Amino acid sequence: MKKLIITLMALGMAGAASAEKVVLEGSTTVLPIAQKAAEVFMKNNPGADLSVRGGGSGVGIASIIDGTCDIADSSRAIKPDELAKAAKRGRDLKAHVIAMDGITHIVNPANTITNLTRAQIKEIYTSRAANWKKFGGPDLKIVVISRDSSSGTFEAFSEMVLDKKKVRPDAIMQAANQGVASTVARTPGAIGYVGLGYVSSSVKAISVDSVMPSRETVLKNKYPITRPLFMYTNGAPAGTIKQFIDFVKSPEGQKIVNEEGFVGLK
Repeated sequence: MKKLIITLMALGMAGAASAEKVVLEGSTTVLPIAQKAAEVFMKNNPGADLSVRGGGSGVGIASIIDGTCDIADSSRAIKPDELAKAAKRGRDLKAHVIAMDGITHIVNPANTITNLTRAQIKEIYTSRAANWKKFGGPDLKIVVISRDSSSGTFEAFSEMVLDKKKVRPDAIMQAANQGVASTVARTPGAIGYVGLGYVSSSVKAISVDSVMPSRETVLKNKYPITRPLFMYTNGAPAGTIKQFIDFVKSPEGQKIVNEEGFVGLK
């Protein structure tokens, strides 16, 4: 009997080991892609167990460095200091580009503004520009909505538009793309920025330097605020992690990217 119990315990442990749980964490921009891809992947692979959560690119990268997630979703490239921290902990982070995105500026549909230059956006976000009349818009107070510092979208926006200057102190900071979109939708004078997949009929996307963000303008690098979206792993992926990333990059996975409003790699 004792031998039988030990054998059953060993079989149970082997079964648990084969059901590898994979945790994805990070960017709220990548989140809808990761969630839908995980849902379809688990449907196609009933033994797979994937858990997906947001928190921001910085949170995801910190988690994979700490070893508390298996895939870090990020809407920005990893920073040198993060790579150094990872190396100190014996972790070798590898980047996997899974999609492209255009950081899209949105205003409330009541705003008549349809285009801003990068210089004008920089002025709005870093100075005390108070009224849309200054930029050819209505007599309406400007309300600036921005992402918080853990956001990869904020990092990319800061680098590509603000030249890393500080956002004005009266800006309303949001933790996620959806928070930005919701605030802009209910605030007549608001301006914000989101990943392309978060644009809906409740807000109005505007062109930047006379170029509208779209699949075509992002792929051809015509839109001025274009960036890759990443999934990071510790070392070369293997097992379920590799299978999932391969799936996201496959034609079926890239179809999901496009269906979620982002830009597939092909």
